[in-house]
Amino acid sequence: MTEDIKFSIDGAIATITLNRPQKLNAVTPEMADAIVEAVKTCNDSDTIRCVILTGAGERAFCAGSDIRELDTYETPWQFRNRPDYCDAFRALLKPTICAVNGYAFGGGLETAMSCDIRIASDNAQFAAPEIKLGWIGGGGMAAHLLHSIGASNAALMLMTGDPIPADKALQWGLVSEVLPSEQLLPRARAVAEIIASRAPIAAETAKLDLKAAVSMPLEKAIEYERDLQTICFATADAAEGRAAFKEKRQPIFTRR
Repeated sequence: MTEDIKFSIDGAIATITLNRPQKLNAVTPEMADAIVEAVKTCNDSDTIRCVILTGAGERAFCAGSDIRELDTYETPWQFRNRPDYCDAFRALLKPTICAVNGYAFGGGLETAMSCDIRIASDNAQFAAPEIKLGWIGGGGMAAHLLHSIGASNAALMLMTGDPIPADKALQWGLVSEVLPSEQLLPRARAVAEIIASRAPIAAETAKLDLKAAVSMPLEKAIEYERDLQTICFATADAAEGRAAFKEKRQPIFTRR
């Protein structure tokens, strides 16, 4: 794994850190490959229950793909079929928290929106600046913005390319919380610990349920939710939850 990606596991929580602060954590092909590898490790683990994504340094979470690397692709089709880091994060089965410190531009914004929960430092900025260079985002930019902040706000970001500050991102619903920089990672860790304490199968099916709510018609989404609920209800963890409730104690979930 490249040194530009840090991957650590502490208990039930994994952390993926984009570690190229001198280049605003812009992602290279080598970094994208390392992200794919880290995601596979998380998905294959029975002990990891939540994943935190963040960027090294104070200036940027991620400025997107390293533009100087884009001309290394021999054809536009090769570029289209490259291993994509946004796709990798969307493939995570475990709940994900993105701690956005500084710039989240282009692919960095798409990466943040590929996570389940987003919190930001008060110096964070968000932008879809590709239009300023003659193209548009390709990692889910329009779809994610539309669902997060509505059509008009999404169009404003996509068609101007101009950044919005953290307080506006909070107002529009792009992030859940805005905190001072020094509180960002502790807060991400605290939320991750809460999620990690819940029944892991239920947490993962909650993630599937949210995806279904976005992509399915209402009646089909509710039907799918009921199926997921039934699957959860049949687990040993759900039986433990019911027993703990009756016995007035905290449940102990073991992913069964």
